[in-house]
Amino acid sequence: MKKRVITGVLLAAALVVLLVCGGAVMAAAALVCVCVAMQEEYRALKVAGNRPVAWPTWVGMVLSIPLAVLCGTQVLVPLMMGAFLLTSVCVMFRPQPRLEDALLSIMPLFTVMLPGMCVVAMSLIQPRGLQATLLLLTFATPCIGDMFAFFAGSRLRGPKFCPAVSPNKTISGAVAGLIGSLLTALIIGLAAYLCATPGTRLLLPTWWQYALIGIIGGAASQMGDLWASMVKRHCGLKDFSNLFPGHGGMLDRIDSILFMAMVVFCFVLII
Repeated sequence: MKKRVITGVLLAAALVVLLVCGGAVMAAAALVCVCVAMQEEYRALKVAGNRPVAWPTWVGMVLSIPLAVLCGTQVLVPLMMGAFLLTSVCVMFRPQPRLEDALLSIMPLFTVMLPGMCVVAMSLIQPRGLQATLLLLTFATPCIGDMFAFFAGSRLRGPKFCPAVSPNKTISGAVAGLIGSLLTALIIGLAAYLCATPGTRLLLPTWWQYALIGIIGGAASQMGDLWASMVKRHCGLKDFSNLFPGHGGMLDRIDSILFMAMVVFCFVLII
């Protein structure tokens, strides 16, 4: 437990530094984390006896940053479709093509690369106040929601939430997690409004939009956690790696954040 707490504090401190730096520093760090997480997932799938095709997704990852800078974030959709088609072709033209290999080959593309690119894209948004608000929502909302879920679930217990995937999660914990995510989003919104310049305030979400982001994002982050648990159960693993003592691998740490990132980025595209 002590090792887990120390690692958690160090990770939180590193995140604070990256959020303060923002911009290209945050984007580069996010890209590194996504690459590590994607490698962990592909390795886990191979351990389970699957034969995923990874190189089209890696090519898409490498090309995403320069293309996004030159052409804008809208280039990410055709880039991902290209990676999807290349992956499908590679599996279909094998001597013994298997549908499972095709589906599992593209899973990291949509569950790790896509949300990771959302974080990278948000790291480049201007003005700086809006960028910091979006990134805080992306990282803090699922993390604090997870803390609420852990403590409430440990104390209240009750019926299981999704026992077939994660036997320790309870309905009381899931509800508390949603409440924690909602409160976190609203507090971030209040802090952003008080600290922002008059011009930036016009670009920030309204209070009801923060509430929606907190609720929808909180639910999405819990689904991200369950998804990662389902992948590990399929692969027969406890953790994706031992990168962080007491916490597991990179994907163990950012699974809920990745799903939250897609919710926040969708808000950026819609509003």
